[in-house]
This record gives sequence, structure tokens and C-alpha cells, in this order.
Amino acid sequence: MAGHGGITAIGFDADDTLWQNETFFRLTEQRFAELLSEHGEHEVISARLLEAERRNLSFYGYGVKGFTLSMIETAVEITGGEVSASVIAEILGFGRQMLQNPVETLPHVHDTLDALAGKYRILLITKGDLFDQERKLAQSGLGEYFDAVEIVSEKTPGTYERIFGRHADGAAHAMMVGNSLKSDVVPVITAGGWGVHVPHELTWVLEHETAPNGNPRFHRIDDLSGLLPLLGQIA
Repeated sequence: MAGHGGITAIGFDADDTLWQNETFFRLTEQRFAELLSEHGEHEVISARLLEAERRNLSFYGYGVKGFTLSMIETAVEITGGEVSASVIAEILGFGRQMLQNPVETLPHVHDTLDALAGKYRILLITKGDLFDQERKLAQSGLGEYFDAVEIVSEKTPGTYERIFGRHADGAAHAMMVGNSLKSDVVPVITAGGWGVHVPHELTWVLEHETAPNGNPRFHRIDDLSGLLPLLGQIA
């Protein structure tokens, strides 16, 4: 298989590229701030939670479980260590609910994957909690499209070099499609591949990054319906 521009493999991010994810985090953050409203303003509680998440990434990684632990830590800090067992139990309930949320695929996902199948090696490259990502993939009904699935702890240039080297013809012949400039676009371009940014209306602040405008291997599309026309334009 050899596509346009020598591209033989296309990797897709999962959360907020193929299905909704950040929406559930924002709603839970709001519930968390309301739960602790007597201890501070919503904005202050959210900022403290973000600080905890940032501190804890290297310990807990990405996903619901790390987010839940960060909420508990924030509750302990904000209450001066006096948070009640019932509040902690409620926070744990928030986390369990997030792990049971239905999977809602985003527009044009099925049509796009249908059109690419058989023409490229299609990979799912996502980070987060292993069990939760496997659950969402199974419930999405998209599993049959992927030639390989990689659930990683972090997305770096080295990550993409290894994955595209293992499952395809190397990063130089690969494209990565996702909503995060920091995780899905910039590192794969650094590795020598193509990066396609598909913005989502909600993107976690810790995934924000400056777009590599001017780099010939960087592209932006409004949604996945723009991917096939883009591939046709790449010589």
C-alpha cells in the first residue's frame, strides 16, 4: 500500500478525535466544584484541581483514575485535611460514573475510516487508562478498522518512531490525526511524519501547544470529513 505523498499509514487519536471525552471531564469538574462550593469559588477550585493534575501526571498518568485521585487530593487540600468520608465517597462515585459513560462517536468517523480501509494501514494511538480505553474502543464499534491499537503512557517523537516503525514503514511515511497539537501533531512532525490537527471545541489546557504553522507537514482540518480531500491534495 502506498498513498499520496508516500503515506502508507495513518494513526488516529481516540479521545475527542473519534469520540467525545473532554465533555465528561468538564461536567465532572463542575460537579466537583459544586460539591466543595462552601470552601471556595468555582474558578479557584478548578485552578487547584488543575495544579494537582499537573503534579500527578508523572505518577498517575492520563485518564479518569488519575483525575479522580487528583480530585480527592484537591478536596483534602482545600478543606485543610478535614474533608469528610462522605465527600470522598461522592468523588469516587464521580469517577465510577465517568468510567461508565456511553461512547459517542464524533461526526464523519465511520465514513472516513470506511473510505481509508484497505488503502492505508490504520492505527489507533491513544493514551490514558488501559481498561477505560479498551472499554471505549469496544463500545465504539470501531475496532475492526484498526490494523493495530497502541495505548501509551505518553506521546513523544520516540513513541511515534517506535509505533510506525513496528506496524508500518516508519514515521516518514505516516500521518497522525488528532485534536491535540501537543500530543498528536507536534511530536509526529518532529519524528518526520505528517501531523493533522482536527480541533475539538473542548481541549484540556495541558494539551495546548503552538501550531507549527509553515511546516509543510502540518495541516488543519475542521472535522474528519476533510481528511480524504487533504490526502488527495498531498502530492
